[in-house]
Amino acid sequence: MGLLARLRKEWFIIGIVLVILSAKLQPGVGVKGGPLKPEITIAYVAVSLIFFNSGLSLKTEELTSALLHVRLHLFVQTFTLVFFPLAVWLLLQVLVLTDIDQWLLRGLQTVSCMPPPVSSAVILTKAVGGNEAAAIFNSAFGSFLGIVVTPLLLLLFLGSSSSVPFSSIFSQLFMTVVVPLILGQVCRGFLRDFLERRKPPFGAISSAVLLMIIYTTFCDTFSNPSIELDPSSLLLVVLIIFSIQISFLLLTFMISTRSSSGFSPSDTVAIMFCSTHKSLTLGIPMLKIVFEGYEHLSLISVPLLIYHPAQILLGSLLVPTIRNWMTSRHKPIKPSNLQPV
Repeated sequence: MGLLARLRKEWFIIGIVLVILSAKLQPGVGVKGGPLKPEITIAYVAVSLIFFNSGLSLKTEELTSALLHVRLHLFVQTFTLVFFPLAVWLLLQVLVLTDIDQWLLRGLQTVSCMPPPVSSAVILTKAVGGNEAAAIFNSAFGSFLGIVVTPLLLLLFLGSSSSVPFSSIFSQLFMTVVVPLILGQVCRGFLRDFLERRKPPFGAISSAVLLMIIYTTFCDTFSNPSIELDPSSLLLVVLIIFSIQISFLLLTFMISTRSSSGFSPSDTVAIMFCSTHKSLTLGIPMLKIVFEGYEHLSLISVPLLIYHPAQILLGSLLVPTIRNWMTSRHKPIKPSNLQPV
């Protein structure tokens, strides 16, 4: 793959680096009250646009075929929204005794509370040849479920900024998340044929808006000279994130391949990716709402910004190995060469 093709493919990761550098150079542009007016353009317009876009792109009409696979859906949603946050919370009880930055540790907890992503788990499941319908269902259902469950988990494990009451948090979530998502689904009903024919770049649109949110988040950080990011803490958090991902991929693989589980190899692939992947597209806007006013919001966001490319990188590296495993499981048993006596 040529350099230009590689840059086009990885434009979002490069964009994250560039917007963080831009925020470092000119933090005054994106701070609250600055020229961009993020308290309006980001908190309401950008977040609403992301979820309207998600509503337009979610192919809920394709989910009926996967609807009845209840055991698989229950496993994925329980793992990602119950087991994952509890396991990370237990891990943090040990890590809090170390010198790792406490705000980065809180960021690890926020990662654990996020729903599965709309796209990456589906893309990787399809690349391997797994149960794509189940991956689509759990990504879509997890997104809807995450609207309610994720803010509750964040408030349960981390609390909220004292300046924002719970009623305000949920009213803003309703207006900027639920309403745009429903409107997007309604519009999709009228525009389905057009959307299928033209195939608008939904992912690129959401990613571009997301870069704006990340930019303003880091503008707030860099405009506050009292906040510093410890490089050693950052490196340790990267290692912890990869360790969590590998451990949970192995755990879901071991559980779903047991003979008593009742899951097929293609189910296992969907379970592995949907249970361990976390949504950056839904996560960053939710953090922006729930932790509005937190001066350390950007530090809390850092682990999620790391987790997103890490899950795609690790998943992509595992695609050939998992595909080979699936092929071996689907090979027909060769008849014996022994002749009857």
